[in-house]
Amino acid sequence: MTKADLIEDISRTTEMSRKDSELIVDTVFESIVKSLRSGQKIEIRGFGSFRTRERQSRVGRNPKTGARVDVPAKRIPYFKPSKELKDVVNGGASDAASTSPTGGVAEASTDNAEKLT
Repeated sequence: MTKADLIEDISRTTEMSRKDSELIVDTVFESIVKSLRSGQKIEIRGFGSFRTRERQSRVGRNPKTGARVDVPAKRIPYFKPSKELKDVVNGGASDAASTSPTGGVAEASTDNAEKLT
């Protein structure tokens, strides 16, 4: 999904204009970047957290010439997904219960039967 796809999806879901949806998406992204630049951590419950990590300076190699290159220390953005997001992406219990016509009852009883044997 691209930024344009995200804007279009928000516009369609909320019945807002594309311009208003674009403003919302841009504002959210700008807020995240601004917080990361100032060293703050962003936590979105049920989704994940954004933070920066420090990379130490190191000596690298130019792959073409093999020459040594000093790589300076830097901060990089890092995203850590929440357990809920991991479960949904991997088809875990919360996803199975919400999409199953039985509400996850059949899956739960099968799992329990396997544990007993």
